[in-house]
Amino acid sequence: MEFLWEGLLAVTWKQAVMFVVGGLLIYLAIEKKYEPALLLPMGFGAILVNLPASGVLNQITQGAGETNGIIQWLFTHGIEASEAFPLLLFIGIGAMIDFGPLLANPKLFLFGAAAQIGIFLTVIVAVLLNFDIQDAASIGIIGAADGPTSLLVSQVLKSKYVGAIAVAAYSYMALVPIIQPAAIKLVTTKKERAMRMPYASTQVSRRTRILFPILVSIVAGLVAPASVSLVGFLMFGNLIRECGVLNSLSETAQHELANLITLLLGITISFSMRAEQFVTPQTLLILCLGLVAFVFDTVGGVLFAKVLNLFCKNKVNPMIGAAGISAFPMSARVVERLGVEADNQNHLLMHAAGANVAGQVASVVAGGVILGFFL
Repeated sequence: MEFLWEGLLAVTWKQAVMFVVGGLLIYLAIEKKYEPALLLPMGFGAILVNLPASGVLNQITQGAGETNGIIQWLFTHGIEASEAFPLLLFIGIGAMIDFGPLLANPKLFLFGAAAQIGIFLTVIVAVLLNFDIQDAASIGIIGAADGPTSLLVSQVLKSKYVGAIAVAAYSYMALVPIIQPAAIKLVTTKKERAMRMPYASTQVSRRTRILFPILVSIVAGLVAPASVSLVGFLMFGNLIRECGVLNSLSETAQHELANLITLLLGITISFSMRAEQFVTPQTLLILCLGLVAFVFDTVGGVLFAKVLNLFCKNKVNPMIGAAGISAFPMSARVVERLGVEADNQNHLLMHAAGANVAGQVASVVAGGVILGFFL
């Protein structure tokens, strides 16, 4: 009992705050089911790394002296030294994505590109708020609505706020069903949300599906060389899915690989959630800027769709532009729900899914562009 009391006295108020943050993340994962595979290990890890003299950060072993604890070791070798965990996760993500709706309607690529505007606007805002340019760029990428990209870019750019950026990116991804409807309704009318769109009957050939990831990797590598690792691993995962001869590996990438890497990634990120780094005014500001980035992306995509409708004969529902963020498939489901809410026969899921997967590609390319500019 005496040792417990001494341990409690050793806990600082900042560490106590992090226990609350960790508990909140665990609550959101279990009770609200918001990104549980990631938020739960992040929340539990946040508690572990903030225990006084935590053994997950360093260990005193006889004959070897002080050595890295398991979480610090995972962070050093899995993220800091090689960025291996986020990149390996892209293989699993690529294997999950069906690019068929996007290939059937290539115009949807435009919405994926337009919905990244929040990234660059947020970078400007962060610079105006006196963040270093590398930190500003890392904060801006939260607007990609792509947790692995946010983590990878912030780590490569050596941002001081990796933990806060990761928490913001993954938390807002989980909160897309809450954030996006409000942002969409802000810039659309019920009549616009009720706009119906016919489904294209175009069939995408197997050859096209196989060539697509190869060509995208080549083009992305020529346009933004820094994006090769991000786009390449995403497209490699998709090629495994579409080639038709590696079905068991595709299933493994989608489930076992993605789940294992997500689990390790979540608890490893907690290394950057130590109280002295995380409990700062800048963390709150980053959380606010992350929300701004998401809203900018959503509004920017909707407004782009409206502008495009001025020049196109076949009009698109402006909400499709909002699905151009990378939060797949949550954003597409939001658009479908709002479409049915405005008109119970207005089903937009396939169109929104096409824009959503375009956003996945655009987000990793945007990450590569950010790295090319600021690395």
